[in-house]
Amino acid sequence: MLKLFKYLKPYLWQAILLLISIAAQVWTGLQLPAMMANIINNGIVAGDLNYIWTTGVWMIGFALFSSACAFTANFISAWLGARITRDIRSDFFAHVLSLTTSEIDNFSTASLITRTVNDIFLVQQAITMTLSMGVRAPLTCILAIGQAIATAPDMTWIIALAVLVIIALTILIMSIVMPKFKIIQKMADRITLLTRENLTGLRVIRAFNNEAVEQRKFDRTNDSYSKLNAWVDVIMSLENPLISLVFNGTTLLCIWIGISLITRDFAYLGNMMAFMQYAIQVVISFLFLTMLFVVLPRASVSAKRVNEVLEAKSKITWKPQTIGKPDLKPSVEFAHVDFAYGGAEEKVLQDVSFTAKVGETTAFIGSTGSGKSTLINLVPRFYEATAGEIKINGINIKDFAEQDLMRRIGYVPQRGVLFAGTVKSNILFGAPEADEKQMKLAAEVSQSAEFINKLEKKYDSHIAQGGTNVSGGQRQRLSIARAIAKDPDIYIFDDSFSALDMKTDAKLRAALKPITKDAVTLVVAQRISTIRDAEQIVVLNQGKVVGKGTHLELIGKCKVYREIAKSQLSEAEFKVELAKSEKENNHA
Repeated sequence: MLKLFKYLKPYLWQAILLLISIAAQVWTGLQLPAMMANIINNGIVAGDLNYIWTTGVWMIGFALFSSACAFTANFISAWLGARITRDIRSDFFAHVLSLTTSEIDNFSTASLITRTVNDIFLVQQAITMTLSMGVRAPLTCILAIGQAIATAPDMTWIIALAVLVIIALTILIMSIVMPKFKIIQKMADRITLLTRENLTGLRVIRAFNNEAVEQRKFDRTNDSYSKLNAWVDVIMSLENPLISLVFNGTTLLCIWIGISLITRDFAYLGNMMAFMQYAIQVVISFLFLTMLFVVLPRASVSAKRVNEVLEAKSKITWKPQTIGKPDLKPSVEFAHVDFAYGGAEEKVLQDVSFTAKVGETTAFIGSTGSGKSTLINLVPRFYEATAGEIKINGINIKDFAEQDLMRRIGYVPQRGVLFAGTVKSNILFGAPEADEKQMKLAAEVSQSAEFINKLEKKYDSHIAQGGTNVSGGQRQRLSIARAIAKDPDIYIFDDSFSALDMKTDAKLRAALKPITKDAVTLVVAQRISTIRDAEQIVVLNQGKVVGKGTHLELIGKCKVYREIAKSQLSEAEFKVELAKSEKENNHA
């Protein structure tokens, strides 16, 4: 929790003003009991009406000033709490964006959402309370005890007894509930995960008539979460009546002891009244501190979870500036590249080597789990190769500045991802400076223009979060348009044509050819028809390159590729392709 208070540094002057306001409020507030004692001892007992009026006016002035200081302190503490957590949330979000895909997977998306919203909110509550009560309560307690000793030293043991009882009760309650707070936060993660999972897969759940199964799964977690929360709340709720008991007991004890002292000296009445108020202020201060102790343990668990993310170091480090001068002609070269996920014994990719040249399409094909998507995810450094070297435009990928590398890449993921906004904002997502001509060209090439022009507001039409108001094929085409609008050196298509029909696929690939003539094109595909015209096809099997060449070369020489072709082509088509392959290979 203390680590997050570093965010207080930019607001040092506001923090100083807060301390001054609290100190002024506490000091003026503690003068009121002494003034009341003086009114009783020097005014009422002595019968001095003028003294009573004069001191009373001063008391009203002090009370108003104390209230003004309290308002100022509460306002500043709330303002600081909001600003500090705003900065924490901003840094948290920026840090999450800087982490690699594997590091984000370690936390899980659901957990990151809970930490961003719920955990940081609990931290904000704790910071606001700490800035106000954390200063006010101890200061009030110390000064009130000092005033109580000066006012009625014979009765100070009452305060000591009350404080010891409150501390004992707080320690007992905290020792019971503290271990439960971490479990509650993990259950909150689980509820977020289940909610997100079910909302994302709602159609699948309905299609398989599994609403009841998912409802039971959610209810089990929700029930456990509710029961644990209720149990913690019950234990915590015991604190208020117990503190109230201590509070009332202290008051009664002060009156009982005070009356026995008044019988010996009636002038002690004012002192006894003042002592009672000081004792009450001490007890109230400890009550506020116990409230803080209720919030802090839970917030400390949340703060730890926030710090876990903020302190997570990205395994991929970027150079501040690109080292060396990249070639003007784009190229991608893999030299003996290996890759394995953290903690995994087996390699996903093993000794992968190839060169993708400008103006050519290099395609990757293989069975599910062969490492195709993993391979191309190494190019934008979503993952880091565990061995070997990757070069972009003749420069080692590790020598690039992040912005320099990313501006050279147009990436289209397997699943088309769109953002809430308009058609225009999504196409120009990676090239905000592009003009309307470039945007419309990207739409034409990606075969998006036809359906865009049918929309009511065309390029200004609304796109819902995740692109839920357009079809899967339209999402995919807009994702391709986004990459084209960027005009990159390297196009990466990660099975990005899977949602397109054969006709649209063929038209899109034909339109892409002139656009990509000065770029490198990397394509992951499942369909032979998508990549048969590629200048280079890399065949992967269990993470290894088992074939490299053109479609006709591979169908004759590569067993794995031949099996894929045989499964996708009709028998007659396969025989024709095999005959072409044999003719070309014999000619070569």
